[in-house]
Amino acid sequence: MATKKYTVTLPEELAEEIRAEVGPGAFSAYVTRAVERQREHDRLGELVERLEGEYGPVTDADLTAAEAERREIEQWFVDQETDAPVRQDAAAA
Repeated sequence: MATKKYTVTLPEELAEEIRAEVGPGAFSAYVTRAVERQREHDRLGELVERLEGEYGPVTDADLTAAEAERREIEQWFVDQETDAPVRQDAAAA
């Protein structure tokens, strides 16, 4: 991907805090990832608006059902790890 240099104004304390954490060579990469995440967030917000316009807002019952399903899926993965047979070479270690 081609890159281009831009001038961006950030609060000094924030910029220095980031630079101290990631180092001067990784500052641009850090800011790029942050902008990419924000764009994803914005796009998801647009999708939610479009879907709510088409199907109506998400209800508390919808959220409760989705949370129950998420817990079931999470438990399935835990069960898979628990029920997985131990490999012979791993058991000997």
